[in-house]
Order: sequence, then C-alpha cells, then structure tokens
Amino acid sequence: MTTARDLMTPGAECVGAEESVLDAARRMTELSVGALPVCGTDKRLKGVLTDRDIVVKVLGKGKDPARCTAGELAQGEAVTVGADDDADVVVRTMAEHKVRRLPVIDGHDLVGMVALADVARALPEQKAGDLLQVLSGD
Repeated sequence: MTTARDLMTPGAECVGAEESVLDAARRMTELSVGALPVCGTDKRLKGVLTDRDIVVKVLGKGKDPARCTAGELAQGEAVTVGADDDADVVVRTMAEHKVRRLPVIDGHDLVGMVALADVARALPEQKAGDLLQVLSGD
C-alpha cells in the first residue's frame, strides 16, 4: 500500500503566521516552491500560503506584502492528510478540496508536503490524469 509518507516530499518548511507575505515570497523563491505551510507560534499548522494567494489576495488587491502577514491569508482550517493515509485518500482529498498541494501531518506535526507532481510520479497514469482533470476543471 502506497501512503502519503511514500508520496510526500519530507521536511516542509513553515512560514510563521506573523511573518510578512514579502518574507514568505522570498522564502518561496529561495526554496523554489510555490507554496509554504503557515504555522503559528505553537508550531501548529494554520494553513497553506501559495504564490497564487500572494498575487490574487495581496498584489491584485493593492495590499502591501511587507505589511500583510501570512496568517491573514491562512483562513479556515488547513486541509491535510495523515502520513499513513493511503494514496487513494490523498487523491480523493486533493480532488474534493481542489488543491494541488497537501500538508502531511503525523499527529499534529507537519512532516512533509504532497504535490500533484508527486502523485503523478508515483501513481498509475490514469489515476494521476483523472486527478489533473478534476483540478483543472475540465
């Protein structure tokens, strides 16, 4: 059985909820990633900040990324999967919530991220293609 732990990229870095969106964007650039988990001072996952969030919710609305915090954009409960969840759960969760990246948790600890690309590399072509179609809205 393939699990989320098998699919994920381990060692995901969090951006602090109190850090600026500008700092988060710089970290994304340094890490060459399009999303960062947002963690509170308690080290618990608060949400995920994507490069699209920055463009649409900050720059597109004329907000100052140096004054806007990552936590302001991490609204609601984060969609996650457990490290030992089956790959089918990962695919179903991504499809149901229309997300291309999922934080992987073990208990309350963030242990990695699963991206659509990880699913495409590890799972049968048909399953990955079906997920891409759902996420693309076609």
